[in-house]
Amino acid sequence: MLATDKVFAGSIPENYDRHMVPLIFEPYAADLAQRAAALAPGAVLETAAGTGVVARALAPRLSAGARYVVTDLNQPMLDYAAARQGADDRIAWRQADALKLPFEDAAFDLVCCQFGAMFFPDRVAAYREALRVLKPGGRFLFSVWDRIEENEFADDVTNALARIFPDDPPRFLARTPHGYHDADLIHAELERAGFSHVSVETRAEQSRAASPRIPAVAYCQGTLLRNEIVARDSGKLEAATDFAESAIADRHGSGAVAAKIQAHVIMAVA
Repeated sequence: MLATDKVFAGSIPENYDRHMVPLIFEPYAADLAQRAAALAPGAVLETAAGTGVVARALAPRLSAGARYVVTDLNQPMLDYAAARQGADDRIAWRQADALKLPFEDAAFDLVCCQFGAMFFPDRVAAYREALRVLKPGGRFLFSVWDRIEENEFADDVTNALARIFPDDPPRFLARTPHGYHDADLIHAELERAGFSHVSVETRAEQSRAASPRIPAVAYCQGTLLRNEIVARDSGKLEAATDFAESAIADRHGSGAVAAKIQAHVIMAVA
C-alpha cells in the first residue's frame, strides 16, 4: 500500500458515497449490521467507518441504551458520515487512527470494521489495538474484499486502465482494496495479535447498476483510483472513465448491469 492510498479528500467522499456505497458496500453493510446486532452489544466501536454506511445500517438495530463510537482516520469522510446520519445521542463521532486508538482498555463489547483493514499499514498492530479495547470475550467483526478477479467491475476497470496507461497502469484497486484476500494470512495475523476462535466466511453478492456508466464513474472518480489517473495525465480523467464504461458495457451489456462481488467476513474473539 502506498501512502496516498489513505487520503480520501476533495470530491472523493461525496462521489464515494453517491456511487460506490450503493454499488458494492450496502449489501455487506446490511449483513455486518445484522451480525453485529445479533451479539446485542452495549458498547460498539467502529473503525475506518468511511462515509457511514455501516452506521446507518447498525444504529437502528442497537438498543436504546447502547453506546456507539464511530471513527475514521480521514476527517472529510467522517464529516460526511456524520452529516448523513440522523440525530442520535447514542452515537459519538471521532477521528481516530485504528493503530493508536484513543480509548481505555476493555471499553467495548464489539469492534467492527467494514473494508478498512486493507488500508492499515500494520494490520497486526491494528488488531492488537482492537483486542486491547475489547472486553474479555468481546468480538472483533470485520470484512475485507476477496481477490480482484472475484470482483468483476473492479477487475474490468483495472484491465481497461492498463490499456490506456500501458507503461504505468494504475493498480490501486488490485493493490489495496483487493490486496488483502488471503484467508490463511488473515487468520494467522489475528492469532499473532492475540485473538482466538477466528472464523472466516466468504460471501458473494451482486453489484447492480442502471448502466455501465455508474460503475465506471464510481471506481474512476469515487475512489483513490482517481488520484492515480490524474497523476498520470490530469486531462485524461473523463477519457479514462469513458474507456472503463466501454469495457464494462462490452462484458456486461449497455443497459442495466450486474456483476459478482465477493468478500470475506471475519469474526474473532478477544
